[in-house]
Amino acid sequence: MGKVNVCLKRSYIIVTSLIAIMSALLLALTLFSHGKFHDDEEVENMLPGIRAMYIFSIGTLLVASIGLYGACKEKKWALIVFAVAMILSSLYLIVSEIGGLVVLPKMAEGVKMHYREMLPLANASEAFLKEFEELQTELQCCGMEQGYQDWGYNISIHCICHDESTNPCVLAPRMSSLNKYGPMMIYEEPCLPHLIGQVMIIINFALVVMAGIILLWVLSVALCIAILCRLNRKEDIPTVVYSPEAKAGNYTVLSDPAEYT
Repeated sequence: MGKVNVCLKRSYIIVTSLIAIMSALLLALTLFSHGKFHDDEEVENMLPGIRAMYIFSIGTLLVASIGLYGACKEKKWALIVFAVAMILSSLYLIVSEIGGLVVLPKMAEGVKMHYREMLPLANASEAFLKEFEELQTELQCCGMEQGYQDWGYNISIHCICHDESTNPCVLAPRMSSLNKYGPMMIYEEPCLPHLIGQVMIIINFALVVMAGIILLWVLSVALCIAILCRLNRKEDIPTVVYSPEAKAGNYTVLSDPAEYT
């Protein structure tokens, strides 16, 4: 069995340890998310995704632990298990990444259709309206698709412009409920374009993070295969040559021991 290069071994341990840490953090995030949305009405729709995150994080953490054991103890079977599991995981992530890029344009349309279902705002649920009104203040917008007209005459107070507002504002209609306190300036732009842009930023960020994870996974596989190749390499053992002169004691005295006494 060949000897593994120290730099190669340390590089593999660092990369695999990073994968293990990321898996542990993902598992902690999954546990937190599961606990947070446990009492949510839509938790049933989230359960498949939460279960997938559990399987992925626990599986990756287990595989990384096996890989670290294999590198430290130089066990071939552990390194082979790690390499095969990470190759399969990398292929799954690559397919998911390509699928995400393909359906990216459709995601924006899906988000638009989801929020359009909430119209008219007068018939929307209180939970959605509470969240949406906070978004109006945060994004400096008013209404969903048609601006303040989506509110009818009962325009939300969260549409009122403030002194530090950067988005354009217009004068509220005369018949609106806001004008009972005098003329009010409200946000002109609807919120739907801002919401779609915000969701697409999150999706693009997730795709970029996934691409980085794929590169890290592929790097760990490459280092693991390199270590396996080193372990499978047979070292050349020098041939021992016996010299007749050595047996006969053929040597020369360099100095007389009497000189040093």
